[in-house]
Amino acid sequence: MPHPRAFVRHELLRGDEWEVSEQDPGCRWRTMTSSDRTPSERLTTGVLEVEPGGYLRPHWHAPPEVYHVTAGRGVVTVDGTPHTVEAGATIFVPGNAMHGIENTSGELFKIFYAFPVDSFAEVEYHYPAGGG
Repeated sequence: MPHPRAFVRHELLRGDEWEVSEQDPGCRWRTMTSSDRTPSERLTTGVLEVEPGGYLRPHWHAPPEVYHVTAGRGVVTVDGTPHTVEAGATIFVPGNAMHGIENTSGELFKIFYAFPVDSFAEVEYHYPAGGG
């Protein structure tokens, strides 16, 4: 995008499809801000939904990340330490920290996430051996 500018996006009004991965059962996400898609810079954000019993497999990436739980309950494990969280909780994940998410409840677990990078393409995911 040539110049950042103010804009509003609503996740329910997005015309594109949710992104999914067969390796992360029950997960889907929508990128809300990313300089390759929106007139934004230095911040990439999105919404992750994890169905009951679903999980985002353990991984790491260089940029730090922030999660804010907007609905439901689950477990976010960071560097081997599980954190039981529910709506209203914010989790800071340091850069290069191994982390994963599991929905341990019977309801939708929904998380807003943010990276301090221009574009989601800058976030290179890494998985433990045999993890994807």
